[in-house]
Amino acid sequence: MKHIYSQFRLEGRVISCSPVSGGHINRTYLLVTARPHLYILQWLNGQVFKELEGLMRNVAAVTAHLRARTADPRRALTLVSTLDGAPCLMTEEGDCWRVYEYITDSICLEAAETPEDLRQSGVAFGMFQRELADFPAETLTETIPHFHDTPDRFRLFRAAIAEDRAGRLAGVQDEVSRFLAREGEAGALHALLRAGELPLRVTHNDTKLTNVMLDETTREPLCVIDLDTVMPGLAAHDYGDAIRFGASTAAEDETDLSKVALSMPLYEAFTAGFLEGCGDQLTAREIETLPLGAKLITLECGVRFLTDYLNGDVYFAVKHPAHNLDRARTQIRLVEDMEQKWADMNAVISRLHPQSR
Repeated sequence: MKHIYSQFRLEGRVISCSPVSGGHINRTYLLVTARPHLYILQWLNGQVFKELEGLMRNVAAVTAHLRARTADPRRALTLVSTLDGAPCLMTEEGDCWRVYEYITDSICLEAAETPEDLRQSGVAFGMFQRELADFPAETLTETIPHFHDTPDRFRLFRAAIAEDRAGRLAGVQDEVSRFLAREGEAGALHALLRAGELPLRVTHNDTKLTNVMLDETTREPLCVIDLDTVMPGLAAHDYGDAIRFGASTAAEDETDLSKVALSMPLYEAFTAGFLEGCGDQLTAREIETLPLGAKLITLECGVRFLTDYLNGDVYFAVKHPAHNLDRARTQIRLVEDMEQKWADMNAVISRLHPQSR
């Protein structure tokens, strides 16, 4: 590993390089130097991210923009350049490595321990939107093409149904029908974007609590991490994925569907934090469409899981043959519960932001 980290501008001699657990795509290591100084070293997975140079241009531009808005080094990721002044190291083998300054006196939670934890993650992702509101989103590389293109996800779903390559279609007719019954809604947000009713934003696209660094003492948000999927998109998508992940009452692969529901207290906690963090940067139309973002992202994720199940589990890692099917079932159940609570979801938005009525 020395031949990698020695090519970055580090303060002091490296005395240890240890793997860090967590994360399913990249490999992460903690570097400690004799000063002492801490760094995060990461290898980027080129099988998932096909446009690594574009990805790193995105990260460099976004982190520079965020750092310019704070005097606290803990409130924005800081890339450490290579000896040649580049934001990352591209090896002859095609590997991509980068180094970040370590964010001191911080914690990262696997799950919200209280509604306040989720609210604070909402503040963090809202601040991300606010601080990047003047960043030209159209200049960013689309690191994963069609990532939140819900109509395209349905196109791939229909192709998987037609092919039935794993011979599993006969056993999931009910699930297929429930997803296809909602296909007409899939393009609603994209239609508003094309019509000019929603602005293109810089979006994070993986708005989980695990991607927020909190102050270890106050539990207040410091910054958002894992910027590899930062792309042009819609604020409702970032909001929606956080709700899908954080406000569900059950795990993504729960097999007892009676446990799956939208927690309205958690929904309201995240929404309050997100709107607080955004300040006055979102338009009234954007705020009005936030519940739709939650529903459509959940629908999209469910379609992706069921598509992968029909294709023989070729994309998502699975622990057993029905794992993707279990995931798809929780997502469509969560969508159905959102539909039952639709008036309540919109009432929360109106109460927290009366101008969106």
